[in-house]
Amino acid sequence: MEFVFEKIFVPDRHSFISRKLPLQSKARIHSHKNFELNFITSGAGRRIVGDHISGFESGDLVLLAPNLPHCWELLDHEEGIDPSCIVTHFSENIINSDFFKMPELEDLVKLLKQGNRGIRFKIKNNTEIKNILEKMSESEGLDYYIEFLKIFNLLIKVEDREELSNPSNESSVFSKNLEKINKVYKYVFENIHEGINLEEAATVLNMAPSSFCRFFKKKTNVTFMEYVKSVRVGIAAKLLAETDKQITHICFESGYNNLANFNHYFKDLMGKTPSDYRKSFR
Repeated sequence: MEFVFEKIFVPDRHSFISRKLPLQSKARIHSHKNFELNFITSGAGRRIVGDHISGFESGDLVLLAPNLPHCWELLDHEEGIDPSCIVTHFSENIINSDFFKMPELEDLVKLLKQGNRGIRFKIKNNTEIKNILEKMSESEGLDYYIEFLKIFNLLIKVEDREELSNPSNESSVFSKNLEKINKVYKYVFENIHEGINLEEAATVLNMAPSSFCRFFKKKTNVTFMEYVKSVRVGIAAKLLAETDKQITHICFESGYNNLANFNHYFKDLMGKTPSDYRKSFR
């Protein structure tokens, strides 16, 4: 099964993002820098976490630390029911924030650090946890964060847990490719305002542009320019939330020269038009 690296887009002014996503029958093994909490709402199949392979079914709940390869591959589901999961991603730096240094959160920080092996919580038919996760995927603002803390308050009390992967699951090839991809991410973030040049990006990895494009697409499952667009939308989201600048001005400041294209890409990625996104912060 092919392995890809992934960059999870967590919008500015958000500590995490929670979404209900479909399960796929041909899912790829992937890795990203964020923590992930994955809850299966319906469907069954094969779960891969690091070097651990086992089955999963509805109610499966797993916590993953950053850079841990994983995959949920759909193999079976009930007729008439769309197989799906609720996935919550949050920053790899969250445990280093001042808020998480509070003594009351000591057990939560300990739990997150244990996620480097992948933790499965055995909570069959726990409707309380399911209801909170479903509410999280539909909440905003402070309510969003409150539900986030609620779910982890319940998880630290779950004693029946299973550690999935051996801690030494990263091969030298995996580590080398991860380092290369992170170099590209760094280049984009450092140059997004001045302009991104494909030839210049390729030199970061000492590759020809065509080879660089093939490598990036194979390792991230998105084209290089698709990734650049997602970063530009992130900049726009920050400006919309934190400033009163006109949307037309933000369009150009985030690297777009066409308002129609800006609106299209923003809504496609964020699920809202720029104006509706701004309203959610007012």
